[in-house]
Amino acid sequence: MTTVHADRRPALLSLAGIAALALGAVLVLLLQVVPPTDEISVTRRTISEYGLSDHKWVFNLALVLVAAGSAVAFAVLRLQGRLPVLAAVLGAFWTAGLLVIVAFPKTDWANAAATGAGGTLHRIASVVAFVCLPLAVLVSARTAFPDSPRRRLLARVLAVASLAWFAVILGAVAVAAMTGQHWWLLIPLGLVERGMALTELVALAALAAPVGRRR
Repeated sequence: MTTVHADRRPALLSLAGIAALALGAVLVLLLQVVPPTDEISVTRRTISEYGLSDHKWVFNLALVLVAAGSAVAFAVLRLQGRLPVLAAVLGAFWTAGLLVIVAFPKTDWANAAATGAGGTLHRIASVVAFVCLPLAVLVSARTAFPDSPRRRLLARVLAVASLAWFAVILGAVAVAAMTGQHWWLLIPLGLVERGMALTELVALAALAAPVGRRR
């Protein structure tokens, strides 16, 4: 009986990590429907805008939950030998990036006294996190699912889709550099960022989901 319980422990930890990811996502979705944050445009305003609202603590809690769930998921994968070293490093950057986003909110441009140092760290951490997670999933797919080609393909498709969302932002930046326009006005930035965040969380959950034993 003890051996059976020990065998189930990694699976239970993985499910706990996925549950933390899901709860963090639900809290962010909740901010989009409750006042006063329901007035924040989901198409034009980034998710970090919630960190400047009266519900800042909910936003921070959501990110901490996602960071904790991610850390648990990556730790279990590593202990199971399903996570290459490079993917573990990329996963650590993703997790640390989320915590930096919490520690340094985005610049509040509505506040004339706002300083840009914290906002710069926030932007850098956001880019690092959003890029590192899908790369970690791509690097891990073969090792994580050596005997499950369908799950391997699913993880890769979700990771590529996440990078495709980010490519939309890079494309807007490139166009803006050539035309002199504001890049964040060229695309529905809030919608793109939310799509990217959701796709990345699903990709991580797909990677972390327990695998069945081969008989």
